[in-house]
Amino acid sequence: MSDATALPWTITAESVDAPVARALFRAYYTEVADRYFALYEGRRARPEEIDAGVAEHQGAVLMPPRGVLLVARHGGEPAGCAGVRLLDVRTAELKQVFVRPGARGLGVASGLLGAAEAAAVRLGAERIRLDTRLDLTEALALYRRRGYVEIAPYHSDSPYAEIFFEKRLPGPQRSGAGDGQPNGAEPTPTW
Repeated sequence: MSDATALPWTITAESVDAPVARALFRAYYTEVADRYFALYEGRRARPEEIDAGVAEHQGAVLMPPRGVLLVARHGGEPAGCAGVRLLDVRTAELKQVFVRPGARGLGVASGLLGAAEAAAVRLGAERIRLDTRLDLTEALALYRRRGYVEIAPYHSDSPYAEIFFEKRLPGPQRSGAGDGQPNGAEPTPTW
């Protein structure tokens, strides 16, 4: 058995202000900015561009009672994240899905999506939406595999939102109703 399968994986709700969240957001923005600038300008992102992207992140939307940030850990080490926020009482939005390169191909992204969908249901959502870029082909394939279908744009406030997806969620319930978890927080699953 490899170390990747021997060590436990966990997904927990974290504060967007926690150092682990800030580090994962920075890694996320570094990767997506580097890919964007490589594609469109033939260069890597500059440190000030990364700083600006991280500063623009609106972490408050991923905080209870209308949102949650989930962090995946492998053997206690942060491996990835996914955020969920409510757009309205029936619609959640998936944000900042990211898995560190060394943890890719191990099912972490799928685990994060499952946890994010469960959190959205606990927040009362009937559907979950997302936007992404067309060059993020790994993400597009993941969303399609997980049952997300392409939809018409539901906003026009980001030049980076090039394709939009939605997934219907099973049996919505109100936040915290009967599950013992406050504000849509995900219990600590381990796999």
